[in-house]
Amino acid sequence: MTDLVLENLGVGTLSGVSLTVPGGQVVCLSGASGSGKSRLLRAVADLEPHDGRISLTGTGQQDIPAHQWRSRVVMVPADSQWWFDKVGGHFADDAGARLPSALGFPPEVMGWSVSRLSSGERQRLALWRALALKPEALLLDEPTANLDNDSTETIEAWLLDEIRRRQIAVLWVAHDPAQIQRVANAHYRIQGTTLERVHGSD
Repeated sequence: MTDLVLENLGVGTLSGVSLTVPGGQVVCLSGASGSGKSRLLRAVADLEPHDGRISLTGTGQQDIPAHQWRSRVVMVPADSQWWFDKVGGHFADDAGARLPSALGFPPEVMGWSVSRLSSGERQRLALWRALALKPEALLLDEPTANLDNDSTETIEAWLLDEIRRRQIAVLWVAHDPAQIQRVANAHYRIQGTTLERVHGSD
């Protein structure tokens, strides 16, 4: 079983953050704007200096090279980054053929220019790009913030199916209480300098 474990993590003003994200489950993080949610994800992705220990299935973040860690623990930031002119440049050759119907794109999207994509289309494709890397853990920073309500629930259902089927451990930053209710196995809120457990399954 994949477990993403944070032990006494400190980053920015946050300190003493300890939690376990089991494979196949979603732990949601919420908190006020500027409270440190994104920074916490960046620390878990080894993109931000931090204190404490982070491990995945017993392997410590500091025990392997950063690029190996980030191939196993994949972060999808709120604003995804795109390096090539064409969408397909960011994917393996067969990604178009395997494109999930839930994303709402034709296979031809791989030939589209990134510049023609809306913010919501970029967000959906960034999720598929992350999942195509076959991660053991996913760090999602408000992954449906640019989607309308119908698209949001479609993407949630698809994501949850993938997460459970592949047994991916997921930290999901969210602000919508209704979304948290739908997707979270456990919910933590940043209060001041600490993380407070709001609810969790037994």
